Amino acid sequence: MKTSYFKAVLSLTCLLGFGGNAYAARDNARSVEIFDVVQIGNTELKPGNYKVEWQGTGTAVQVSFQQNGKTVVTVPGTLKMNDDQVTQDATATEATSAGTSTLKEIDFRHLKKALVFDRNPAGI
Repeated sequence: MKTSYFKAVLSLTCLLGFGGNAYAARDNARSVEIFDVVQIGNTELKPGNYKVEWQGTGTAVQVSFQQNGKTVVTVPGTLKMNDDQVTQDATATEATSAGTSTLKEIDFRHLKKALVFDRNPAGI
């Protein structure tokens, strides 16, 4: 009797623990389509679908871009709240004098959240 009670409690604890972590992971990860070649940090992101995941507390976060299960780049970013919800994911880029585009911001649909990337994260 004690063994089955222990198994039930252990199963419930695991279920709640893993379920809670899975829910938290969904809240800080989204899939984003990049349509043009963009520069972020020292890395060039080619067009395609990326999983964007951020870690951190408050507004300062570390953002990783993953494609096909592999991390392509991790960069610092700022998580900000938007006043309005956007109806689709949107990216903002800035053209550089070298003829490339730098990723500046990703707005997430239905979240009222955006990730903002510093043009010069190293302070150079």
